[in-house]
Amino acid sequence: MLAVCFSLVSVIGTGESVATTETRKYICRTFGSGVVQPFNGSSFYVHSNCPFTLTRFTHNRVECDITTWRGDNGLLAQVEIIINKIRTVLQNGSIMVERKSVSLPYDHTYQHIFHYGIYTKLRSSLLPLSVTWHSVPGGIDTVWVELEQELSTDMTGLCGKHNLPGNKQQLITESVLADDTCQTRDPAFAMNEECRMFFSYTLDCLQARTPHYIQLCEENIYSYEKNKYIGCAFFKEVVQQCGNSSYAWNIWRMVTKCAIPSCPGDLAYVERGAAFVPSCSNPNPRFSDQDLVSSCVCPRGKVLNDHADGFHCVSVSSCPCVFNGKSFSTGDIRRTKCQSCVCHSGKWQCSENFCPSRCLIEGQFVTTVDGKQYVLPGKCTYVASQGLNWTVMIEFSQKAPSLKTVSLQLFQETYTFSQNTAKIGEEEITELHQSDHALVFWQSSMYVEVHTSFGMKIQVQTSPEIQLYITPPPNHAGMISGLCGNSNNDTTDDFTTSSGIIENSAQPFAQSWSVDICPVNIPTCTNTDKEIFADEKCSVLNNPTGIFAECHGHIPTDHYHTACIQRTCMCGSSLQQCLCVALGSYAKACASLGVIVGDWRTATNCTLACQKNQEFSYNVQACNHTCRSLSGPDPRCGLDSTPVEGCGCPEGTHLNEGHICTAKAECVCHYYGGITPPGSVVCVHCAEYPVNTAQKTCDSLSKPMGTSMTCDSGCYCPHDQYEDHRGNCVSLDNCTCVYSGKVFSAGQLVKTNCKTCTCGEGQWHCKDEPCPGKCQVYGNGHYQTFDSKWYRFDGHCQYTLVEDNCGKRNGTFSVRVESVPCCDEALTCSRSIILDLQGLVTLTLSDMKVTRRHHKGWTLLEDSLYSTHTVGLYIIISVPSRGITLIWDKHTRITIELQAYLRNQVCGLCGNFDSNEMNDLQISGSGAVSSSLAFGNSWRAATPPCSDVTTEIFPCERNSYCSAWAQRRCMILTGDTFKDCHLKVDPEPYYHACVQESCSCEFEGKFLGFCTAVAAYAEACSDQDVCVNWRTPDLCRKLCLLPPRILV
Repeated sequence: MLAVCFSLVSVIGTGESVATTETRKYICRTFGSGVVQPFNGSSFYVHSNCPFTLTRFTHNRVECDITTWRGDNGLLAQVEIIINKIRTVLQNGSIMVERKSVSLPYDHTYQHIFHYGIYTKLRSSLLPLSVTWHSVPGGIDTVWVELEQELSTDMTGLCGKHNLPGNKQQLITESVLADDTCQTRDPAFAMNEECRMFFSYTLDCLQARTPHYIQLCEENIYSYEKNKYIGCAFFKEVVQQCGNSSYAWNIWRMVTKCAIPSCPGDLAYVERGAAFVPSCSNPNPRFSDQDLVSSCVCPRGKVLNDHADGFHCVSVSSCPCVFNGKSFSTGDIRRTKCQSCVCHSGKWQCSENFCPSRCLIEGQFVTTVDGKQYVLPGKCTYVASQGLNWTVMIEFSQKAPSLKTVSLQLFQETYTFSQNTAKIGEEEITELHQSDHALVFWQSSMYVEVHTSFGMKIQVQTSPEIQLYITPPPNHAGMISGLCGNSNNDTTDDFTTSSGIIENSAQPFAQSWSVDICPVNIPTCTNTDKEIFADEKCSVLNNPTGIFAECHGHIPTDHYHTACIQRTCMCGSSLQQCLCVALGSYAKACASLGVIVGDWRTATNCTLACQKNQEFSYNVQACNHTCRSLSGPDPRCGLDSTPVEGCGCPEGTHLNEGHICTAKAECVCHYYGGITPPGSVVCVHCAEYPVNTAQKTCDSLSKPMGTSMTCDSGCYCPHDQYEDHRGNCVSLDNCTCVYSGKVFSAGQLVKTNCKTCTCGEGQWHCKDEPCPGKCQVYGNGHYQTFDSKWYRFDGHCQYTLVEDNCGKRNGTFSVRVESVPCCDEALTCSRSIILDLQGLVTLTLSDMKVTRRHHKGWTLLEDSLYSTHTVGLYIIISVPSRGITLIWDKHTRITIELQAYLRNQVCGLCGNFDSNEMNDLQISGSGAVSSSLAFGNSWRAATPPCSDVTTEIFPCERNSYCSAWAQRRCMILTGDTFKDCHLKVDPEPYYHACVQESCSCEFEGKFLGFCTAVAAYAEACSDQDVCVNWRTPDLCRKLCLLPPRILV
């Protein structure tokens, strides 16, 4: 099989044009006591109490069967809807799905049921079909069956076929499901004054059809004159079909004496209004003319308060706000240590985050200052962060993936932090140390803090494991580097190597900041018993009613939960201790925002014992709590130090030099003074000619150096020459560079991450370029945002993927998506996409084709607004004037590309395209980054109504027997097949998505999810010019479609 890479530009230029079809609806109705209007638009009357097939057909191997029964009162007593073997029964005012009563809105994998004006609507996720009905006392007076497209299939039932005239008697005979207890009679009628009076006002609408409708009216009412619902349902249907411009529209209720339906609470009835009532959650819902029906609405200028019980209408300015499941009134303020938010018109208006960002190194898990999270590849010595006159280095233990030491080189001072120890040079710091450049002091028995003269703060947790927290100095954006990134509020360049180029994978980035050669030696968890323990115990973080629940609305748990499992599972000593350290990381993150989670250590069996007479506290403060502090001003007071946990002295006592808490009167006196830093650095010299041999290679010119000069005897290049990456001695000007494991000569160019980089003197020199954005979603809700944030959200509603109507400008486009169920032998696995070019045209990508619906005043011939092409079996829609391109594989995968000028102009599930993945899951107006579940729910389309997803279902947990098979299958991504791509594109997020996708199907033989996941990684590799020939006759040969940059 031939592997070929080519760009999207060439794809659009050579692709075959796709014809789009106009959206058209076909409606079948039955109303009154037996009036039927089939799909073809004719009408007749059936007088029977027998069950009838209303419609029955099979489309895309999905079966649909709708059956109706009428009672003796003429109304429908029961309607049975069976779609894909799921049985829904409407009877006695209730809705039963699979014999269970449901409340609305009801959301099933295969169907949604919701209020639709005064009606109720069932919309299928599997078929282009919906069923709408109106319930009245005694039964159902109206049912509509709508088809959103023409079906090329055999259809039976009273509704007939949409493209054939259909004989009335034949339809009745073939549709009746007769038994011994029912009978079908010929229609009978008698002249009815009410019917004739009514139709005297509809001549402008019905014209020559009037006699036929008079007969239908009289047949409908005959013997049911006392049941007002029978006649009124008929009159209402006729008026609705005539439209609001007809003469009868405003007078028919007066003529027929049909009562206006009652509405709950503050709502008022209108004949033609919004099917979905504007609410506080969505005061301006999108809806088309087709969504204007008889409805109960709020008075003009008000919306429904859907955050409170009852049906109360309020002005938008009085709408409450919701946060973390709690309701807040307009004007209410909620605060954390870092931010304050005011409720205004149902939306939170939040201040900027005024807490400085910091870098976290907790075990092998790193969060940069700008918020990018990754895992270190090896137990090595790294430069954590460096700037002018300072360097912070970390050294890992070789036994377990935890820190052994942290060192700070500050001007001429060297500070070292290890297990329960802090030193300046070789002198131990037992309480505090102060110099011209830094103040170092113990906050508690667990934490040491460093405050520098230029505003940098370093906090080191020294027990039970060493962890590091660095707050960079202010006004140093872009001037720092290392594992912690460059602190410029841009996560896209956080993987800038020591040689100045941006890597796409954590491994080469981290290795560039290692002091020596750094092997990849931090494995994944392989101990089943430890993994079971970790999985069970770490779940306490996610418990919605547990000890950590108070913080869930402020800090998502997903990253901490993953880290907890990995750190506990790979623990080298006490599992319980490693668990507690991991749980403590989340508690500490919450405390940094001022959110106190309570006594979590007792709740999780993580209590700490204190030495001597000290006591444990979650709120230890260093200021004025030692005997030394009584002898003069305490330099620890007045610092911006967050209280920490650990052992300290009870209130009213002070810590003496023996680490015993004593009364004030028993403290010895101290003379105020400082500690002198140690002297000069001692170097190791070679026997005759001391030379720093560590800087004799091109690679060393960008590598971080240790604190001492290295001189090893041996053969090196002559003076002023360096050994390049090919083993040759070259001048500085000819030094080579490395990117993603490949060697580049001086002057060669590399394009990466919106930058063009030139190799010179062993370093990369980069220039910024305009950069388009790319977002993708595939499978069971795996998302990669424009800013490269990965998350999973598997919702069953319609959601906004991206739009440019984000409060900053009038919207010109929106893309909404909806999952269609996968992995059932009777189903087609797909994702339905709606591209709305607002005010002009709406394109729907569904059922492997594209349909369009024109808005008023626009035609396809007038304006070549968009183009639609196929490449292989992919559909590509390009809208140049809007800066957006869609690529759809006709199944679950959708990729969206945006032009660079839309940066900071969009929002939705794809994020905000601002180059900072840290805020991609921030709910609009909330000011807080949310969980993927809450974030996904926040972008649920208001129409049609749909319920929130409340729990995440992970396929490997649901189909546990698939897990081992899925992991084995997906190792193709981390194995040799894609090895040339590993340093350019990190395979880990793709591997985890692949495992979940492969577990989604109930049988191993169904590989669609697996193939889609592997194809996603293959395309990412192709984007980095790595083409991988991974498909074989036995692997994804037919089931998966090829993305437009991978294989041909």
